[in-house]
Amino acid sequence: MKRSKKINYLDLFAGCGGLTDGFEQTGLYNALACIEWDKSACETLSKRLCERWGYEKAKDFVLRFDIQRTKELINGWDNDTEYGSSKGFNNFVGNNQVDIIIGGPPCQAYSIAGRIRDEHGMKNDYRNYLFQSYLKIVDQYKPKLFVFENVLGMLSAAPDGELIINKIRDGFSSIGYELIENIKDNAVFDVSEFGVPQNRTRVILIGINRNYFKKYDLQAILKDFYLNIASKYKVKEIRTVKDAISDLPKFKPLKEPIKISGKKYSHFPTMTDFYNHTPRFHSQRDIEIFEELAKDVYYGYNKYSSIQSLKDLYTQKTGKTSSVHKYNVLSWDKPSNTIVAHLYKDGLRHIHPDYKQARSITVREAARLQTFDDDFEFLGSQGDQYKMIGNAVPPLFAKVIASAVSEFLEKYQVVNSNLQLLTK
Repeated sequence: MKRSKKINYLDLFAGCGGLTDGFEQTGLYNALACIEWDKSACETLSKRLCERWGYEKAKDFVLRFDIQRTKELINGWDNDTEYGSSKGFNNFVGNNQVDIIIGGPPCQAYSIAGRIRDEHGMKNDYRNYLFQSYLKIVDQYKPKLFVFENVLGMLSAAPDGELIINKIRDGFSSIGYELIENIKDNAVFDVSEFGVPQNRTRVILIGINRNYFKKYDLQAILKDFYLNIASKYKVKEIRTVKDAISDLPKFKPLKEPIKISGKKYSHFPTMTDFYNHTPRFHSQRDIEIFEELAKDVYYGYNKYSSIQSLKDLYTQKTGKTSSVHKYNVLSWDKPSNTIVAHLYKDGLRHIHPDYKQARSITVREAARLQTFDDDFEFLGSQGDQYKMIGNAVPPLFAKVIASAVSEFLEKYQVVNSNLQLLTK
């Protein structure tokens, strides 16, 4: 497939490819290479790039490696006990111009929820500083622009007393990149406003290379990106859980668990044509809780409408106490709450709204709420699949960003430019 005139990109911290899938959906971009450390995510992404997007060598250029080992990532590595061998980014970039770099470092260290749960407030978590690896790759290839995605908590994270966002701004500024000045007021997106049936707030940092855009007022054109170009992709009607998952096959609970080929089932194992659409196993206790909570919402009893009532229910049913409420039933007529990686542990905060099914959402339902297409197949264990979906950028939102970036590059006449021409 010839892509010589498309916008070349690298994807860092690629995961299973939520960002990449959105960029590919526009038909405007060409992936040169991707980096991700998780094995199941790499296998999922390379399969998708090969089978859906026609990249025959995706298994080679989707690199499973530790991005902190930046020099090796760029130049290649041999016979690593964990990661094998690869020729590295330079081999796959070749003589191509890297037009843009995309990616989002792991958000767990920045998330407010993560900081609350961790006894040290995530201050000792190495992931606080993974942005430095992103910065090194940007410095190596000098793209025209980069797209850096992360959680809102990144704006308040300060593990060593200095705000991480200031470190990020200063770091990228030192290698020639400009970010919008007022990030909170300009670069924070609620993806539900762009057609994703989910409440999910994320920061999208667009960093522009000063050498390519030097004839412009940099802050003015960044504001144009956020306030005019990207914002025009907002939808008129918010999509709901019902819009996203109501047509999927249903699963009713069994009176007693059964085992088939060594696997336990708590719900009738209906065969479906949908990838990854099988309920996780639930105990009888949880099935009863799910049914009770979903009925409470459906019939409008509102017995469990307060946080305290949910905490009390948890204690009553489990004999344990919790500082946060554990349960949440999705509402048919609203967007979902945020799909998170924690789903790999349990689905207590993503209970299906149909009380007759009395279960948490399946991998496919989580994928639908994240706007992954039904032909997107997730590999690995069921836990791996939930985790990679929760960590991903919703592809529909990624497509919005990809379209806006392309329009921005065209508008400011750098889409077909190269640095040599601009610096004469």
